[in-house]
Amino acid sequence: MAALLRAFGSFFNKHPLAGNSLVYGSLYVGAEFSQQVITRKFLTDHPQDLDKPTLGRYAIMGTFVYSPILYNWYKWLDKTLPGNAKRIVVRKLLLDQFILTPPLLVIFFTGMSLMERQPNIFEECQQKFVPTFARSCLFWMPAQTLNFLLVPPKFRVVYVGSCALAWVNILCWVKRQKMTLKNAPTPNQTKAIKSEI
Repeated sequence: MAALLRAFGSFFNKHPLAGNSLVYGSLYVGAEFSQQVITRKFLTDHPQDLDKPTLGRYAIMGTFVYSPILYNWYKWLDKTLPGNAKRIVVRKLLLDQFILTPPLLVIFFTGMSLMERQPNIFEECQQKFVPTFARSCLFWMPAQTLNFLLVPPKFRVVYVGSCALAWVNILCWVKRQKMTLKNAPTPNQTKAIKSEI
């Protein structure tokens, strides 16, 4: 095990983009995999097979799209704003949340819709961007504060990947919950309405 960790550390130091991409991509697709296992194997009367095309889309998005963006973003951010003084961390945090996150969400929704061959690749983004961004502020701002304060720069993408494992699981869980409509009639009110008709 120690030899394996040394080999990975050596690979990570020689090829930081590839190392970050492999780790981030694995964690990213791991979140979707865990959601599918839970929902398709345990929360259904008839267990279903895993949706492999969806897993493939998450693997592509996490490994080949998000990882290079995040790697270069954090490299630039740490070079532009070195250190972890409070004012530096606040600036990094604001730039990360309000400059990087909106394009990442657009890339996610439109990229997934494109890979799913949806007729309108912007529709899901238009419907889900604002609530997703609001949730991301609640989740990512504390997570990124720890990132900028404590995590060495070369491990930023790995740390973000670890957080993304939790973040994507949370979003999948929330997305799968049934929504209740405001002002919807209760079952008793529905019976009363039917009896009046």
